[in-house]
Amino acid sequence: MAVVEGVAVDLRGRSWREGRLCRLLLLLLWVTRAEQMEEHLKREHSLTKPYQGVGSSSSSLWELMGNAMVMTQFVRLTPDVQSKQGAVWNRVPCYLRDWEMQAHFKIHGQGKKNLNGDGFAIWYTKDRMQPGPVFGSKDNFLGLGVFVDTYPNEEKQQEAQKRRYSSGNQRVFPYVSAMVSNGSLAYDHDRDGRPTELGGCTAMVRNLNHDTFLVIRYVKRRLTVLLDIDGKHEWRDCIDIPGVHFPRGYYFGVSSVTGDLSDNHDIISLKLYQLTVQRTPEEEQRDKEVFLPIVENMKLPGMEAPLEPMSGLALFLIVFFSLVALVFAIVIGIIVYNKWQEQSRKHFY
Repeated sequence: MAVVEGVAVDLRGRSWREGRLCRLLLLLLWVTRAEQMEEHLKREHSLTKPYQGVGSSSSSLWELMGNAMVMTQFVRLTPDVQSKQGAVWNRVPCYLRDWEMQAHFKIHGQGKKNLNGDGFAIWYTKDRMQPGPVFGSKDNFLGLGVFVDTYPNEEKQQEAQKRRYSSGNQRVFPYVSAMVSNGSLAYDHDRDGRPTELGGCTAMVRNLNHDTFLVIRYVKRRLTVLLDIDGKHEWRDCIDIPGVHFPRGYYFGVSSVTGDLSDNHDIISLKLYQLTVQRTPEEEQRDKEVFLPIVENMKLPGMEAPLEPMSGLALFLIVFFSLVALVFAIVIGIIVYNKWQEQSRKHFY
């Protein structure tokens, strides 16, 4: 007994022709499903072992920054030492329409719970190799930042000020969040990025004995983040935001920073897949190119989608009726003027 899309097909006792037809049906269903979304590894945007030439060759596809180091089994963004920052950036801009970035990472160190920091960020931005205060990279960026934040700055500051921290708004750390910026938004470090957060979830990723993975998927203007951190080889949802528009030609990168607290932040691999997705004509019409990152229906400053340009017919009708109204106003004006002149003559005589 075989099951195909909920339909049971009994292959036993059937004729050879019917069995062949069933096998053909299975093949067609598999091909149809594969055509709906195909993925292809893009090596020019992927970082994998043995990290050949990374950090030492100008011909390498990836470039190191700050305290980042290439080891045999991983790229260490920062060691478990205070006041370090490091990054690794792809040299090749990405022009893919739909893509998926899979990050294999490890965060570990000697610090106890909430005595470690600060985490790392995965970037898809216009600018690259620019150090700054946001997990070791520049603020007011253009593009996407996905943050794996391991230290609750806001909670600790309110505790230090002896202010009550609202448990209803409390986020349990480590915490994964996403932010899209058009260059006008600043990441609020003291509040762990809460004012500009699009979505997030708790992710216990420190000092684990199994592999930890994070996936960023961008398909049909929908941004999703999934995690595999429980050692079960299962993805669980973290962030799902529709209506996200990114320009093409941005760069992928990963950065990290330590302050008074520290951790080892290791990147084992970054694998970018091109996703081939079928679109309807209506979806093709909606997926227009943009020049700045946009999130629909978000009330953040400067994030509103631009107004759709008027069609030629609409513009013609506006001009036509404007001219008709103008002519009508002129005619009425002439009639009123003549009436006034006629009344003036009668008064004169």
